[in-house]
Amino acid sequence: MESSTTTLPGGTWTRGGLALTRFGYGAMQLAGPGVMGPPADHDAALGVLQEAAASGVTHIDTSGAYGPRITNQLIREALYPYPDGLHLATKVGAERDERGGWPPAREPEQLRRAVGENLETLGLDTLDLVYFRAGDAQGTVPGPVAAALERLAELQQEGLIRHLGVSNVLPEQVAEARSVASIVAVQNMYNLAFRRDDALIDSLARDGIAYVPFFPLGGFSPLQSAALSAVAARLGTTAMSVALAWLLQRSPNILLIPGTSSAAHLRENISGASLELSAGDVTELDSIGG
Repeated sequence: MESSTTTLPGGTWTRGGLALTRFGYGAMQLAGPGVMGPPADHDAALGVLQEAAASGVTHIDTSGAYGPRITNQLIREALYPYPDGLHLATKVGAERDERGGWPPAREPEQLRRAVGENLETLGLDTLDLVYFRAGDAQGTVPGPVAAALERLAELQQEGLIRHLGVSNVLPEQVAEARSVASIVAVQNMYNLAFRRDDALIDSLARDGIAYVPFFPLGGFSPLQSAALSAVAARLGTTAMSVALAWLLQRSPNILLIPGTSSAAHLRENISGASLELSAGDVTELDSIGG
């Protein structure tokens, strides 16, 4: 399968041979309700992945825990053999139980098994980017991460992983991870209303490390949502478009992975993220997280 040369909003972020479009795609929503089981519309799920590749997206985010294994299987079915330049990022550190929970899976043998399952389901010999997912389903949790990163660094030395990242982490855990291994990306919750990582984003940008926010519209109160909607209405666009555009303009190391199960919605997100916000717009939007 060949990918398009479509110019995506934000251009490309590059580090150590890893070139990712700053507008990427998050595959989490392709699984069934609660991120468990198959999608309601199998063909539509394949279609949105194919649309992402055709639009020039080179950064697709997934995890063996989604489904579990469902999103990885869909990605392989839709895109294998993978287009040149396409990079798949996955996460390890949590499994799924029969109730849809996310129990931690951070022992050395669990991490090796998770890496092996991702390789198998995606049909790869080496994973481009593997995040260690810390915290829990409610968010970040203080605690050591060095042992897990040491194990993943060993798998990297074996050639099973090219690049390492961390997800759902506190700044001190990022620092600990970086003391153990070379970290190219951090994936945390961040948006206009939830800006705890402002200082972290700026420090990572200085060091050339990517920051990948999830839940671009999560954590909004009714008041905050009304403020965002007011800006969107004035600009004649949607709240999601404004939120995505703000993230791209926030810092050059921010990479977007908005998820959707609709090819039409994907195209809307690409168009929306291309919005140019004025300095006045940004000042007004920044007040939401104040």
